[in-house]
Amino acid sequence: MPQIFTDPKSLSAALLGALGPRVVLALPLGLGKANHIANGIFAAAAANRTLDLKIFTALTLEKPRYSNDLEKRFLAPVIDRLFGGYPDLAYTKALRAGKLPANVEVNEFFFLAGRWLNNPVAQQNYISANYTHALHYILGMNVNVVAQLVAKRGDRYSLSCNTDIMVDLLKARREGRAKFLFVGQVSSELPFMPGDGEISADEFHAILDAPDYDFPLFAPPKEPIGLHEYAAGFHVARLVPDGGTLQIGIGQEGDAAAHALILRQRENAAFREAIRALAPDETDPLFLEQAPFAAGLYGCTEMLVDSFLALIDAGVIKRDVDGTLVHGGFFLGPKSFYRRLREMPPDQLRKIQMTAVSFTNQLYGDEETKRAARVGARFVNNAMMATLLGAVISDGLEDGRVVSGVGGQYNFVEQAFALPDARSVIVLNATRASGGKVTSNIRWSYGHETIPRHLRDIVVTEYGVADLRGKADKDVIAAMLSIADSRFQPELMRAAKDAGKLPRDYEIPAAHRDNTPDKIVRLLKPFADRGLLPPFPFGTDFTPVEQRLLPALDVLKNSARFQLAGLAWSGLFARDVSGGNEAVRRMGLDNPTTIAERIYRLLLRAALAQTAGN
Repeated sequence: MPQIFTDPKSLSAALLGALGPRVVLALPLGLGKANHIANGIFAAAAANRTLDLKIFTALTLEKPRYSNDLEKRFLAPVIDRLFGGYPDLAYTKALRAGKLPANVEVNEFFFLAGRWLNNPVAQQNYISANYTHALHYILGMNVNVVAQLVAKRGDRYSLSCNTDIMVDLLKARREGRAKFLFVGQVSSELPFMPGDGEISADEFHAILDAPDYDFPLFAPPKEPIGLHEYAAGFHVARLVPDGGTLQIGIGQEGDAAAHALILRQRENAAFREAIRALAPDETDPLFLEQAPFAAGLYGCTEMLVDSFLALIDAGVIKRDVDGTLVHGGFFLGPKSFYRRLREMPPDQLRKIQMTAVSFTNQLYGDEETKRAARVGARFVNNAMMATLLGAVISDGLEDGRVVSGVGGQYNFVEQAFALPDARSVIVLNATRASGGKVTSNIRWSYGHETIPRHLRDIVVTEYGVADLRGKADKDVIAAMLSIADSRFQPELMRAAKDAGKLPRDYEIPAAHRDNTPDKIVRLLKPFADRGLLPPFPFGTDFTPVEQRLLPALDVLKNSARFQLAGLAWSGLFARDVSGGNEAVRRMGLDNPTTIAERIYRLLLRAALAQTAGN
């Protein structure tokens, strides 16, 4: 039986006494890190340079960061409210400050998106891995301690949010293929998830069970969904067959697709109307799934997100596979999501099974059963960019720097080709804006690939669906041009023609030459005005005033310097809009005393006026 500790320092000291001078620590991806135990081990290594510490993990969660005073005015109260009690991971703070001790190495196989782009040490120690391969790397590193946040009920424990690799890692230890100490930190906020992640106390070497170190779960606030994300979501929803299988992830694109599926079920006439507006020329029934769900869907996803609960509530996910509606590998979400899982009646909770990513992300092992369950699968994943030839860029830049990681994306693409009626659906925004400059996310070529072009399948933007599977290069290019933003189509088409990959006389069909943001607004704003496309369909931790501020701050963030000057001037004459004064007050700019504060106030008033009604 494990030794129970009430303070992390004593636990860490006892643990290090059992391990010796070389510690290889594995921490779960995302939510399930035992922060106080990890910090205790790191503190010991920082104080004793003869101790060799190696940390292997992924998706180290950090509180949001601000880069200027205006962002600070908005984010500081949000951070205090949502993350005030969350303990920072000490190795992360040291790594970010450039003060990681020489005897400590941190390897991650998936970064919090964009947060480590300019940190050479983090970039140099990144390990590129498919999610399902991480287990083999852990075994190969001879990890000798794993520290995980766990839920407790009586004398039983649950891996809860992170069954993903730990289920198989414990199995490997029982089979003699691994030798490590497993230590847990009890969390009162983690839901006790039954199934593969439910374990007995004798699996642990030690447990930190102390109310004084019980911290609130990391709960990232949702970003608002705009009309362009909703357009892509509608296109995804028309690809999903009744009776099929669904994988979706976190973020605006996943939430937009989930909400569109719910509209298809509950507001079917409006859903069909939106599809007619967005895809008037589509005739292929494979891409015009519009009927409500009779048989319903089964969820098989590496990441369980709160939208899956909404899909269950709406009767979209209701296809039962051996008593289970959704299989997931790990979860992360808002506070309301954790609370819902904690309070869910047992008969409902049993239908949500947390299990290993070796189950959700691949077909190996009991393959016949998995194939029978995963009929009509649609594996929906996000990307940063794609090329005209169908390669997908999701994890890194062409200079070699890593934005996030491969994770499970390749696994699901591979499954889509292995199953007879499955498809991989890659979703991306057609453009991105930064500092007033707009660039295309569809490129002729790019010096890095996450998914190579020989695995091209379906790509979706706000402008439509490109079916690439099994198509000749010229047809793939034509399909990708049809979902590109029209501001960039001529340049992209010229590059393809210059390379000899597109006939010289090819012209983009007239129906696809008006792929513009204004067109999306024109088509979908009537649905938004009817209340069908809310910015936060699954709730939000932002206050109503903060929700009002978000689009205005987005305008300022994406404006060039000359545009900011114009906004400041227009702020002198901007009309007071509903909620505007309260929003200015929330930012602490109702009584400006410095020149900078007066300029901020003008900019904010102008942006609030510009986004009124959004």
